[in-house]
Amino acid sequence: MTQTPTVVAVSGSLRTESYTRTALQYVLEEATDAGAETTLLDLQEYDLPVYDPDVDGQGDGREVKRIVREADAVALGTPVYHGSYSGALKNFHDYCGWDEYEDTTVGLLATAGGGSYGSTLDHLRITVRGVHGWVLPHQVGIRNASSRFVDDPDAIDGRAFEEAKLQERVEKLGRMLTEYAFIDPDVSSARAEADD
Repeated sequence: MTQTPTVVAVSGSLRTESYTRTALQYVLEEATDAGAETTLLDLQEYDLPVYDPDVDGQGDGREVKRIVREADAVALGTPVYHGSYSGALKNFHDYCGWDEYEDTTVGLLATAGGGSYGSTLDHLRITVRGVHGWVLPHQVGIRNASSRFVDDPDAIDGRAFEEAKLQERVEKLGRMLTEYAFIDPDVSSARAEADD
């Protein structure tokens, strides 16, 4: 009997009509279709005061840490603010450390109001590696997010992707999070083994 992976998507947008949240729900829908149990951790719904390491148990800090710690894979989604990720996601990220991320599969998604998201994904990748998460090579950046969706009452959040190719990239993230949820990354290479 195979174990069912748990995939959590963290929405780092506090906007009510968030494109980041919509895209993450597409990720989770695909992960569900691939056999995962999924949860959306929407930071808009949690009380997370600015992280203070001297204060134990601030707001919903323990709860969000538990959710991430118990996940087999985590998708981090953020709008692009000033070439990086949102303050809400940074604050959440400050609450979580090695106990939450070590050897956890992590996928990245960024939505930009304009055309640039590369540095945002780079910053997320670096900070997740800093707490020993295993970041998928596949990542998703959505340029001009407000123009990438069209109204569709039958779609998630009433929004369908304008372009099938972009939707496929987003859905691929959900499949990969499920497929690699239990990966045990081996950092040795054939060359290193030959040297031994």
